[in-house]
Amino acid sequence: MNDDRILTKLSELVSLPAETEWCEFKLNFAEPQQIGEYLSAMSNSAALQSEPHGYIGWGIEDGTRAVVGTRFKPRQTKGAGNEDLEPWLARMLSPRVDFKIQEFLFEGKPIVLFEVQAANNSPVAFSGREWIRVGSHKKPLKDYPERSAI
Repeated sequence: MNDDRILTKLSELVSLPAETEWCEFKLNFAEPQQIGEYLSAMSNSAALQSEPHGYIGWGIEDGTRAVVGTRFKPRQTKGAGNEDLEPWLARMLSPRVDFKIQEFLFEGKPIVLFEVQAANNSPVAFSGREWIRVGSHKKPLKDYPERSAI
């Protein structure tokens, strides 16, 4: 994303009335396994909601949508086995799905935005498990078979 597009996208996301099935906000919590599960959930949920992408944004308060910044630095974070986070996540997603990691300043505060493409033809799994969002909660897709027709 170019600078103008990413700032516009973040403004759109923080203006949503609440988190959606394809948009999640975090402050600093960034456990690699959970990030992978959220990428699966956002990709699958975006497909079900006819959205081209799902988003996970760090540095935004969930309830207020206030942009407060984050300490999360994805390019300094490791996945399992001390592998860099980005290639580890890409390797663990199946089928492979494109995602982008954007790090930028918004109103002078550090923000991280993951943009993941919507699932195409079949659900996306992370580490062998498919995830979905039900409201603003991440759940195993197997528990919601009516939503597995991606």
